[in-house]
Amino acid sequence: MSDGLKDILSNLNKDIEQDKLLEYLNEHLSDSEKHDFEKHMSDDDFINDAVEGLQAVKNKEQIQDHVKQLNAELKKQVAKKKQHKQKRKIPDQSWVYYTIFVLLLLMILGYLVIKKIG
Repeated sequence: MSDGLKDILSNLNKDIEQDKLLEYLNEHLSDSEKHDFEKHMSDDDFINDAVEGLQAVKNKEQIQDHVKQLNAELKKQVAKKKQHKQKRKIPDQSWVYYTIFVLLLLMILGYLVIKKIG
């Protein structure tokens, strides 16, 4: 199985293996395995919807293309969000803190000097 298909199917229920789902779609399961899979499918709406959607694809080779396209779009969205988050991040300006500290220190020292003179 291609890694791209495993990427997009990685969020499925952990009880159902991705390989088993694809074997079911390609009708490579034995009758007992098929029955067990269908029993689990009836209990899990997400798996049921996923199987129905994948079965609607007439050309099984198109599944690979759809998966690649979905993964590419997902990576693009994640990169875009990551880039946006980096832009919003406040850059490190430690020199501003040091400057404020030095100014406050000078103001306090100036106040103390004026108070002793006056």
